[in-house]
Amino acid sequence: MPGTTRLLCLAASALLAGLAAPPSPAAAHDLPRTYVVSKAPGVLPEGIAIDHDGTMYVSSDGTGALYRGSVRDPQLRPFPAAGTADRPSSLGVHTDGTGRVYSVGGVELTVHDRHGRLLTTRTAQGGPLGPSHLNDLVITDDAVYVTDWANPVVHRAALRHGVLGPLEPWLDIRSAFPQFPAQYWLLNGIVADRSGTTLLVASNGTEAVWRVDVATRDVAQVDLGGASFGADGMLLRGRTLYAVLNYAAPSGVYVAELDTQLRTGSVIHRITGEPFDLPTTLARYGCRLYVVNSQNDEPPGEPPYTVSAIDDPMCAPPGQTR
Repeated sequence: MPGTTRLLCLAASALLAGLAAPPSPAAAHDLPRTYVVSKAPGVLPEGIAIDHDGTMYVSSDGTGALYRGSVRDPQLRPFPAAGTADRPSSLGVHTDGTGRVYSVGGVELTVHDRHGRLLTTRTAQGGPLGPSHLNDLVITDDAVYVTDWANPVVHRAALRHGVLGPLEPWLDIRSAFPQFPAQYWLLNGIVADRSGTTLLVASNGTEAVWRVDVATRDVAQVDLGGASFGADGMLLRGRTLYAVLNYAAPSGVYVAELDTQLRTGSVIHRITGEPFDLPTTLARYGCRLYVVNSQNDEPPGEPPYTVSAIDDPMCAPPGQTR
């Protein structure tokens, strides 16, 4: 989520990455609890992705840079992502099954290989309120969907045989709540179910998560028992929705269990007592959640800029299943 506005209302190496197993619960205890993204002033970390082999990528809202590290190393380093030097901000970042790194910032969606070589750039066309401010993305088998912070629009780029099509406006979400002011939808995190047929889109402005049927583009609010749930970054694992909240609720990680259709659910865990510093989003690896500390409430913040690792409350103890 862009910090300045908020204050107002993802070859052999790829094959090995796919085969590498997350650390066991016992080994996880030996991993760092805090990861330093950077000690340079003004970085303001925002997005995070962790690949199958434990490679971690973090984006910078403050400078547009990308950083790379490992869940086994407490220090990240700059990722040499070609073609992003002029991008003032990078927000959502994700990896796909081949290790390619997708990220968004401003009006651009970029795709890099694991070495930082620029593979693809796609530019958003804008929306009903003007130029886009791309916020987050999700990758399915046949498309990349991107939220727009400045417009109540979800953009889509078709994905066929690894080739990314144009990034085009796909859904104007205002139809779900037409009386709500268009400029305050403030679309944030976006996730998809395993089949790619259902999307969940977070809206900070409406303080809600919205369910989108990909085939029909029907939109409905996810019923979480009437609780305010203006999530920033989100993660969906089966029917478990992990979300970071930092507005209109105590900052932290919230875990909701949803029904099979992803229409209703309830919050079953709230993790707000950890040393978070305006958390924005999270990634999961093994039985741990990795939470970005943005410091975006008081830009440019104070180095070092960090990611905090916490235990996933949904992981079953050894010998038990969940």
